[in-house]
Amino acid sequence: MKRTLSRLSALLLLGTLAVSCSKDTIAPAPDPMASQTADATATRDNNLAMGNPSGAVANSANYWNYLVTKSQYTMSYHRDRGTPNWVSWHLSSAWLGSTPRQDNFGPDNGLPSGWYRVTSTSYTGSGFDRGHNCPSADRTGSVADNSATFLMSNMIPQAPNNNQRTWASLENYCRTLVDAGNELYIIMGSYGKGGTGSAGYATTLDAGRVTVPARVWKVIVVMPNGTGDASRVTTSTRVIAVNTPNDNSLSTTWGSYRTTVDAIEQATGYDILSAVSTTVQSTIEARVDSGPTS
Repeated sequence: MKRTLSRLSALLLLGTLAVSCSKDTIAPAPDPMASQTADATATRDNNLAMGNPSGAVANSANYWNYLVTKSQYTMSYHRDRGTPNWVSWHLSSAWLGSTPRQDNFGPDNGLPSGWYRVTSTSYTGSGFDRGHNCPSADRTGSVADNSATFLMSNMIPQAPNNNQRTWASLENYCRTLVDAGNELYIIMGSYGKGGTGSAGYATTLDAGRVTVPARVWKVIVVMPNGTGDASRVTTSTRVIAVNTPNDNSLSTTWGSYRTTVDAIEQATGYDILSAVSTTVQSTIEARVDSGPTS
C-alpha cells in the first residue's frame, strides 16, 4: 500500500509540473514593442485638435467668423472677404494615397443661403493664383478628399511666386516630415488687405467681393504618430511658424520667413494652439524654429 501511495504521489507531482510547464509555454512574456507599434500607426485625426483659433461658430449671423467643418479640414470663413480667415487640418500618411489632382475648382455650396459664392473664374486675369489653404497634395486618399480642396472657400488670391515657389516648398517639406513617421497639425491663414501679383498691386478682386490679403501665414505642429495629440505637445515639440508677404518678389526659401506663433497671434488676435496647456504654449509659441528646411 505504501508503495502504491508513493507511486500515486509521484504521478501527481509529475502532472503538476507538466501543467505548470504547459502554462509557461502558452502565456509568453509580453512584447514590449507591441504598444509602441500600435501607437505608431497613422490615423486620420480631428482637424481641430489643436483648438479653434478664433472661436468660430456655425451661425450665419457670425458672418466674419463662420465655422465650416468638412471631413478634410475645418475653417473660419469671412463672408465679406470671400476667403477663409484660417484653415486647420491634420496630416498623416493616412490622408495620402494615389488619387491624382482633380483641378475641379468650384463654389462652396455648403455656405449659408444668400451668401455670395466665389467661383472658379473670380480670380481670372487678376495676376493672382487660386492659392490653396489645405493643399491638394495633402488630400490624395480619395477623389472626394482631393475635390474638397478645390472648393473656392479654401482659396485666397495668392501671388504666383509665393504660391508656386515659397509655399509649395513648405508644403513639400511638410509631406517629407510625414514620410519620416510624423503627423502634423497645420493651421494656415491670411490677414490684411492688398498684395502684389504678376499684374501688380490689388486690394480686391471680383468687383470687390474677394479681398486680396497682405500677409499669408502658417503654423505647423510636428510630432511622431500617436494618440492624444494635444496632450502630447511638450516644450520640446517642434512648432514651425511662417509669415510671408503676399508679394510676387519674395524669396523662394520659406525658412527666411520663420517667426513665432506669438507674433502671428499678436497680428491676428487669435489663440492658435488653445488646446495645448498654457504652460507649454508659453514656451513653444515664443520660439522661432531653427530646424531643417528640406
